[in-house]
Amino acid sequence: MADGSPETGEAASGSSGGTDSQKGAAPQLGSLAGIGFKVLSALLFSGMLALVKLAGERLPVGEILFVRNVVGVIPVLVFVTWTGDLAGVLRTSQPFGHVKRAVIGTAAMGLWFASLTMLPLPDATAISYAAPLMLVALAALLLGEKVRIYRWSAVGVGFIGVLIILAPQVLGGTSPAADMQRTGSLLALAAAGCMALASVFVRELTATEQTGTIVIYFFMAAAVMSLVTAPFGWVVPTAFELALLLGIGLLGGIGQILLTQAYRFAEASTVAPFEYTTMIWMVLLGYFLFGEVPQPFVIGGTVIVIGAGLYVIYRERKLGLERRERAAASPTRP
Repeated sequence: MADGSPETGEAASGSSGGTDSQKGAAPQLGSLAGIGFKVLSALLFSGMLALVKLAGERLPVGEILFVRNVVGVIPVLVFVTWTGDLAGVLRTSQPFGHVKRAVIGTAAMGLWFASLTMLPLPDATAISYAAPLMLVALAALLLGEKVRIYRWSAVGVGFIGVLIILAPQVLGGTSPAADMQRTGSLLALAAAGCMALASVFVRELTATEQTGTIVIYFFMAAAVMSLVTAPFGWVVPTAFELALLLGIGLLGGIGQILLTQAYRFAEASTVAPFEYTTMIWMVLLGYFLFGEVPQPFVIGGTVIVIGAGLYVIYRERKLGLERRERAAASPTRP
């Protein structure tokens, strides 16, 4: 969920790629290509989020969000045009579905960006890993998916890890620094919840919509919605800040293309575990750019959350294989 992926917001968009994978687009390149695209996209999204943290030292979150989406949609449009399907991608049969996804996805991205300005990069990333666990519960409640005891147990264990990460920050002192960490932690948790809900809406959209359609309409709608924050304190960026904003948009847009390609070349269950490589990049970027060193409770909680997330992915892959085997064994009607 690095952007909200992870983007995010962006991770929510990426979840739609499973449909493209099932359609068999370019399967001959195999899983290694998909994994490579996923790891590279995670690196770009991590770099984007580091730039968000730098820009957020002076620029309002709404302004960052606006430029991220306006600039980010450009490489996506160029890529879709290059593939020769721009007209098809812009067609939609679910306009209200896109509106729902855009509203909650923009909220997720805004909350996520705000949390990054208040928390160390590894801390915010660790909390965002709660999103896939929340998605299991939301899919059961809103989509009617069957979730059995194994996955519910993994979700419960994962939330214990989230609590380990949150407790020292939420229950800390009353100094300004402690108050900022507390607020940032709660914003990151709220962002994770919005990411999970956005993923539910994306799953609904993938029944009829292409991945590119979902991504492009989200970027455009998010740009419009973030524009309404302009009267509340946008500032004229310096040359350096403008470079940061352009970098945020370009890294986000290119990262989205790579993420889409990852799910195009490999099954979602193969690619999804590599989302957790974002923690490697975030730790390195946090240390070298901001002097941030993950605390023991963050490391311990993250290990538990990642372990639970990997188990959920394993169970979903296993169940998917079982469903395909049953379908293949079922007699077909002439």
